[in-house]
Amino acid sequence: MVAQMSTFSLISRARRTVRGSADDIGWLQRASGMPPVEDGTKRFNELLESIRHGVHKLPNSMVYLLVPGLFSNHGPLYFVNTKMRFSKMGLACHIAKIHSEASVEKNAREIKEYIEEIYWGSKKRVLLLGHSKGGVDAAAALSMYWSDLKDKVAGLALAQSPYGGSPIASDILREGQLGDYVNIRKVMEMLICKVIKGDMQALEDLTYEKRREFLKKYPLPREFPVVSFHTEAGLTPAVLATLSHVAHAEFPMVAPLTAGQSAKLPVVMPLGAAMAACAQLLQVRYGEKSDGLVTCRDAEVPGSIVVRPNRKLDHAWMVYSSLNDDPGEADASQVCEALLTLVVEAGQKKRHEITMKDE
Repeated sequence: MVAQMSTFSLISRARRTVRGSADDIGWLQRASGMPPVEDGTKRFNELLESIRHGVHKLPNSMVYLLVPGLFSNHGPLYFVNTKMRFSKMGLACHIAKIHSEASVEKNAREIKEYIEEIYWGSKKRVLLLGHSKGGVDAAAALSMYWSDLKDKVAGLALAQSPYGGSPIASDILREGQLGDYVNIRKVMEMLICKVIKGDMQALEDLTYEKRREFLKKYPLPREFPVVSFHTEAGLTPAVLATLSHVAHAEFPMVAPLTAGQSAKLPVVMPLGAAMAACAQLLQVRYGEKSDGLVTCRDAEVPGSIVVRPNRKLDHAWMVYSSLNDDPGEADASQVCEALLTLVVEAGQKKRHEITMKDE
């Protein structure tokens, strides 16, 4: 009897390991009662082309809040170019200084406070753009505190955000698996909790299980203008081999310091190659297109305007594009501007529809 139970447990664990996130990817699109998305790619491309020719439509009657994603505290270039570009255009722009490795609910509270502080100081509504987990955190703030924020926020753009969850987070943290995933979880716990002094809950909050629980409890208000932007990483041999997309980060030293030694350890990460490898893994294992961390289907918020560009961009591009800019293509700050302009237009359309309905 004991042997049979042990065999059943082993089979169950093996099945759980093999299936992985196959049944979870895109769950939000299959959920009943969810509003359809609208394809805004064509309009986004038009706006982006106009921006690249010097035509800017973002109003200065709003304040723009950029919310960075996981590990952003260790990326000194995160959103800096975008903030500088907006400032040169005479727009008030801020980067939310949240602890990126904290839980979604903790960051949601901090973003709420940011919004209220900006609104009461400027008397202008806030337009948000969140990248990666930053988009999840920003959406959570609006879902959890909508009654307090509905008159203070103009809209939200989510860029490469795992709104429905992430197969990477879920596969690493899923309980009862066999093989290397157990060791990977231990490594992630050490990295997040011990090395960078973060909260393991930050990664757990991006699993499909936790996203289901959260969105059931805190759905995003439907009357609110939202844009979802997702991309696919390039999978050509040249991209997989390249180390040209390099991120420079600093992590705390874990060894005792000698006199005069820096408390930070510089780390160079070949993010371009790493993102391409992860994207290839997700393609082979699940048949899913992704930017290397977030699948395209999980990045689409129900009821939002979705932007699906043809250009191959990995998950780290939004953060580090300035390190290897192609002058023939739009940079990250121009993409952010186009996304936020699309949100502004969506808000104007919603207000017009409400006015016509009232009349």
